[in-house]
Amino acid sequence: MLGFGKKKKQDAEATDETSKDVESAKQTPSSEASGATSVEDTDAERDLVNADDDEDIEGAEQAAAAADQDLEDEPDRSVTGPFDVSEIETDDSYIDLGGLRIKPDENVNMRIDVDQRSQSVVSVTFQKDGAVLQVQPFAAPKSRGLWAEVRAELAASVREQNGVVDILEGTLGRQVIAKLPASLPNGDRGYRVARFVGIDGPRWFLRGVFSGDAAVKRSSAREMERIFRSLVVVRGREPMAPRDLLPLNIPDNAVRRDPTEEEAQSLPVPERGPEITKIG
Repeated sequence: MLGFGKKKKQDAEATDETSKDVESAKQTPSSEASGATSVEDTDAERDLVNADDDEDIEGAEQAAAAADQDLEDEPDRSVTGPFDVSEIETDDSYIDLGGLRIKPDENVNMRIDVDQRSQSVVSVTFQKDGAVLQVQPFAAPKSRGLWAEVRAELAASVREQNGVVDILEGTLGRQVIAKLPASLPNGDRGYRVARFVGIDGPRWFLRGVFSGDAAVKRSSAREMERIFRSLVVVRGREPMAPRDLLPLNIPDNAVRRDPTEEEAQSLPVPERGPEITKIG
């Protein structure tokens, strides 16, 4: 795992998760509701809520729908982000990861998820306190977007796992709230909650998965949404099949750290392309 943050050494010790979290390299925008893009916090219990706790379950829906009344006045993507590289004036202040460019934020920990076998980067994850956001950029057709079909695949995958799906309008457009059955530490029945968003850009598709507090608390969701909107996607001119993961690079100043056994087990593995990420 490679990480950045306020103090590189501290981040490497405290928040990086490692290439061992990512053992499978097959990833697609609709990755399974758990292995591919449901990145969990280092504390796996953060995403768990009691099945009988209506307030916690409804929190995910409220986080997604809180700004519905403002949607009519929402500017288009090229104004609010995430951005295409052609839409920014300069990239001097960004961390260059190849297919993604990221504004550094000393208050947010960033890690680069690397597939151990291929040594290729498969996703980028941001964490602040209990809020987690994982992002992946994919190639898309020139003539159409991918989010509508990926959204349907995600919903179908969650239902196949006996989960509950809500597709709601939010500040980032249509989003999938996925709640998959899970056991709480005390043995009670609960859910693991994640919020999937997708943005269609010029020949690219950017998927984000909000988990932990970012999935159930509006204040945490806003901070992660700000990060998501600030991202810049670099599609490149090379021909690529739709849903192929855009190439991502490891910066020279990245810090590598192997995860603990507990961390490796708690973090699901991103896969390549839009399949559907299992949560849990």
